[in-house]
Amino acid sequence: MAREAKKETSNLRKALRRAALIALALAVCTGASVYAVHRYLIHNSKFVLSHDRREALTIDGLRYGSRAKVQRIFAGDADSSVFSVPLEERRRRLLAIDWVEDAAVSRVWPDRLAVHIRERKPIAFVEVQSSVMLIDGQGMLLEPPPQAQFTFPVLNGVRAEDSPERRMEAVRALLDVEQALGPAMKDVSEVNAADPGNIRIVAQVDGRVVDLILGEDNLGPRYRNFLKHYPEIRKRSPEVRVFDLRLDDRITAR
Repeated sequence: MAREAKKETSNLRKALRRAALIALALAVCTGASVYAVHRYLIHNSKFVLSHDRREALTIDGLRYGSRAKVQRIFAGDADSSVFSVPLEERRRRLLAIDWVEDAAVSRVWPDRLAVHIRERKPIAFVEVQSSVMLIDGQGMLLEPPPQAQFTFPVLNGVRAEDSPERRMEAVRALLDVEQALGPAMKDVSEVNAADPGNIRIVAQVDGRVVDLILGEDNLGPRYRNFLKHYPEIRKRSPEVRVFDLRLDDRITAR
């Protein structure tokens, strides 16, 4: 019995050694195959991203952002294999462009790259360090594209040195005004959110430009109440242009 057990143990060890050798051989073969495929994809000329072909790099979704900025990100990839391009790193660099909210980069067999851009959507103009810029719903400052036409209101109270959180406070104040006023927002040219708890707007009412202090609550009802009573107010105080609406039961001329 002992002799038979010893023989079985010996056979088992031999079988395990053979299995280990087979596994090692398969791993070597697999590694060699992977290396060969990788080398083929990187060095074969059929996969080269040619700088002479315009369609080698396609960019869609870009309307206001700078196409030149996007193209520069891929300039170093020209005349190399599309399979050597680090797609995630290129996407990360695309996201650093001001107008790019999201981006995707993919390889198109056999020798092209496709870039899809989702642009940010501006909601207002802002004046930053004597320059007019745009701002989107996430508080991102955007360079106005040349020759583009926008009809947004001006959002006052945003500075270049403001933190993203502070810019978002101002943006939320603007969005609150838009939601509260609804279609009447078309008559508003400025929203002052320097103090988000004390919102002011500049609007055209009955053919005149007025400055209205709305506060932070009941923005819609306060504005509509002002519109209702403004013809009478104008008769009594034709020269007044600034009105305090923060008390719901009265309108104070300033």
